[in-house]
Amino acid sequence: MLKHKNIFLLILVLLAVLSRLIPHPLNFTPIGALGLFAGAYIIDKRVWLLPVCALLLSDFFVGFYEPIGMLFVYIGFALSAFIGRLLLSDKRTSLRLGGAALSSATLFFIVSNFGTWVSGTLYPMSLAGLTECFVMAIPFYGNTLLGDLFYVAVLFGLFEGSQVWMQKRNITQAAQIKHRRKLF
Repeated sequence: MLKHKNIFLLILVLLAVLSRLIPHPLNFTPIGALGLFAGAYIIDKRVWLLPVCALLLSDFFVGFYEPIGMLFVYIGFALSAFIGRLLLSDKRTSLRLGGAALSSATLFFIVSNFGTWVSGTLYPMSLAGLTECFVMAIPFYGNTLLGDLFYVAVLFGLFEGSQVWMQKRNITQAAQIKHRRKLF
């Protein structure tokens, strides 16, 4: 079971990287959802590394950018893993999944745009500059939220579906073995 889980996680990281390489609406990516997923299912304390590694790997292909802003983007996605741990590790309902996606997208919006402002490259270092930074970022928030909601549904749905399928397959195989033993 652990082997299948690790293979599934590796595939998720690779798919997250690929999704950033193909044309997509700005900020509509699975990185936040991957963090939520990792937080929900991975016990290791380094769980935050899963979305960060996926982002870093894809940034090698799409390009790096202003270091301070980039650091805050990475922090925003790392925090999604902690939201997943906090809200989804014990119980995963549709309401909790939606609330976690909303929390993740909102926290990412706040952290990443604060980092954009702190970098001092686009906005003046004043309250007016901070306000302008957040106002200008509002159109991107919708895509972040929609991307997190969409990919949370896909990731959690596929994983839970695969778990049910594997469990049924194992029960069927056990029943077949038991039936064969009766025949001999």
